[in-house]
Amino acid sequence: MKKICLLAILGFLTCCAKAQKTYIWCGTLIDGISAEPNKNVTVVVEGNTIIGIESGYLQPGVHDKAIDLKTKTVTPGWMDMHVHLEEETNPARYLERFTLNPADLAFRSVHYADATLMAGFTTVRDLGGTGVNIALRNAINKGLITGPRIYTAGKAIATTGGHADPTNGYRKDLMGDPSPAEGVANGPDECRKAVRQRYKEGSDLIKITATGGVLSMAKNGKNPQFFDDELEAIVQTARDYGFRVAVHAHGAEGMKRAIRAGVNSIEHGTFMDDEAIRLFLQYGTWYVPTITAGMSVADSAKIPGYYPAVVVPKAMETGPLIQNTFAKAYKAGVKIAFGTDAGVYQHGKNWLEFGYMIDAGMKPMDAIKAATINAADLLGEKDRLGSIEKGKLADIVAVDGDPLKDTKVFGKVVFVMKDGHIYKQ
Repeated sequence: MKKICLLAILGFLTCCAKAQKTYIWCGTLIDGISAEPNKNVTVVVEGNTIIGIESGYLQPGVHDKAIDLKTKTVTPGWMDMHVHLEEETNPARYLERFTLNPADLAFRSVHYADATLMAGFTTVRDLGGTGVNIALRNAINKGLITGPRIYTAGKAIATTGGHADPTNGYRKDLMGDPSPAEGVANGPDECRKAVRQRYKEGSDLIKITATGGVLSMAKNGKNPQFFDDELEAIVQTARDYGFRVAVHAHGAEGMKRAIRAGVNSIEHGTFMDDEAIRLFLQYGTWYVPTITAGMSVADSAKIPGYYPAVVVPKAMETGPLIQNTFAKAYKAGVKIAFGTDAGVYQHGKNWLEFGYMIDAGMKPMDAIKAATINAADLLGEKDRLGSIEKGKLADIVAVDGDPLKDTKVFGKVVFVMKDGHIYKQ
């Protein structure tokens, strides 16, 4: 009899635990899909899933809990489509390639991941590191540490001397001849091998550097760095392995080659011309602007000794242009997803991008959609993420104030829920 009673009690407690729901009372709800906010709404969460959105403030059951956000603005969890969680800008960054071990990068990345989540960013794309970013993703998924949901490219793929060649700037006896295993590929065959290597290592997507870059130890920041047949080999192989392809590109020719090859997104896009814009529209390619990074590198370049001499003129020229490029692309109707290049500036300040986008002419609601439903669409996760709708994962943030009227409010995150778990309240 005692055994039967104990089993009944355990069964009752288990049932209650499973049935517990969270009622989130939202004073203002921006759901990621509607043109206007909704007022006085309850979002009901069970487990990691949104099971209802109801008008008014519903009362929770005896085993449920309520979160009072009646004076706050609630949105879907924000998504940054371009971050680098292994690093953060500092004057010693170039020396750190010789002084830090993978374990050092790993411990540091834990702090950066936490800062990103606490800033309201529940999902990110990590677009290039040493491979520590794959282990970071795995640790977060296992619940060992806190951080955003990560889709990672592992190591970016470059040509010899290209923007992501890890040995740029080394002296000759250390430079060697990096292979696809190190993320350097020349010719279609090596390009295919580099994609397959990323698959073997556990990447979620492919990142390539189709033009020169600002912070690499190379003189030209605009030149195209892959031929058409190489780009086609990368895209074809990526599709075979279920990858999407993100492309670093500042110069117009490199981004046009990449778009024609069928890539999914162009990052930065600083020197895009009218033909490039027409190609964006023709192919439906996403644009990820990273205005914050442009502003940051231009400011840092003014500090004597912050960057190597070869980097300074590129930073001074490229940085200030990205916001104007963004304004032109937005006006033309190019599809835009939110991305900042966090790591080039301080992690946790990703929200500054909202202000730069809005200052450049983007409607505030469009800026929020760029960081929610648009980003989810770019990831191929629109059915699970990016909006507060019944059946989607419970990624929810709240800010103190009205972000549609004051961009500083994006920096006032008071509530963060990811996958149904509350990380900040």
